Amino acid sequence: MTEVLKALGPFFFYAVVGIFAQNAVFTRALGVSRLVKLADDPEVDSLTFGVLLCSVQLISAPMAYFVNLWLSEQPYSSYIRPLVLVLCSAVAFFIVLILVVLFFRSSGAKDIVAVLPMATFNTCILGTLLIGTTRNFNLLQTMGFALGSGVGYVLAVLVVREGARKLDNEDVPQTFRGLPVTLLYIGILALAIYGFTGHLISF
Repeated sequence: MTEVLKALGPFFFYAVVGIFAQNAVFTRALGVSRLVKLADDPEVDSLTFGVLLCSVQLISAPMAYFVNLWLSEQPYSSYIRPLVLVLCSAVAFFIVLILVVLFFRSSGAKDIVAVLPMATFNTCILGTLLIGTTRNFNLLQTMGFALGSGVGYVLAVLVVREGARKLDNEDVPQTFRGLPVTLLYIGILALAIYGFTGHLISF
């Protein structure tokens, strides 16, 4: 039992890091434009988006890990790595697409498939894969970081959506309403989360 817990330790540690300390949006600005779109789009269900994003992350992460092992032995691997990671996310897209069609058939599959490209082809997915491969995480660390990044991104969507709802009031000057105040809100959150990692602001 102790050996199992020791083996799973890196997974949960990197998942927590991905959710909080290295949140894809607040500390690395991965997918900010997509985040703003999601916050303003009430037609996109955050839970559906989150499940699809995490599914793509968990499917593409091990593929990227094993492909990176092969790439590290090849010349000019750093030049072709981004393209290979995009291909990994594309393969994950089709796997999730097939699973959605098989499980949901005609009931609800159309709405889920409409959200799937948005949940797959974004900088959160690619950035997470790049971080995992360039930092040479092992498989458990890669999977934990992928899951944590997906969950952290969804939490960021929920936090920004709730903040945007509360900022939509008459106390906000007319000039700053909408996108400007949302970006200011995200910036303040980013500074707060960045502080959790132990960085100090230099003047």
